[in-house]
Amino acid sequence: MGTAAPEPVVIQRAAGAGGELVLRRAGAHYEIISNGVFLMDTRNGESERLLVRTAVQGLDGPVRLLIGGLGVGFSLAEALTLPAVTRVTVVEREPAVIAWHAAPLRPWSRGALDDPRVTVRRADLLDVLADPGTGRFDALCLDIDNGPDWTVTPGNARLYAPSGLDLLTRRLTGRGVLAVWSANAAPAFEALLRERFAQVGVHPVPVPRGEPDVVYRAARPRPAG
Repeated sequence: MGTAAPEPVVIQRAAGAGGELVLRRAGAHYEIISNGVFLMDTRNGESERLLVRTAVQGLDGPVRLLIGGLGVGFSLAEALTLPAVTRVTVVEREPAVIAWHAAPLRPWSRGALDDPRVTVRRADLLDVLADPGTGRFDALCLDIDNGPDWTVTPGNARLYAPSGLDLLTRRLTGRGVLAVWSANAAPAFEALLRERFAQVGVHPVPVPRGEPDVVYRAARPRPAG
């Protein structure tokens, strides 16, 4: 007989910008739950690491990188291992998620929030993208939802629509790359990317159960109009 999986233990509950957030421990791992819906955990991280590697691949340094969504820190930690990456801006709207990286989640982000190359902006990504002072980036990684078809809050759906892609594209340099994480294939979103970018890659990542995670990579924006 197999060993039963450990029952998750709640470590902290927090009132977040998008509702209740719960950090809980299951054995050696942690899980983040948003409004009762499983969001992410520390068990694997392969697709989150691929998100960053795929975005930066082929770009000569120095690379300025923006990561939308801190999560459990896999993407940020991976970014700091890439020699081309010299600056990373992480946008995370939930104060609790940022705070959890000071202690329980620190091993998975590898203390990256203390790295001088890293700037953390506690804000909504849509607000940051719309701010003219935000500047432009050589790579932009989007991982704030379970994917284009399964957003954490209804307002995030705009990011995956034409108006949201306009905001994202305006934050890219001429060589800029947009990479988007999804917990499942999103054909309608892929079609939008192909309308707006000359190069679109689709990278499935198998998971132990269910549909593969998918990383979308879009480069060379087409001229507007």
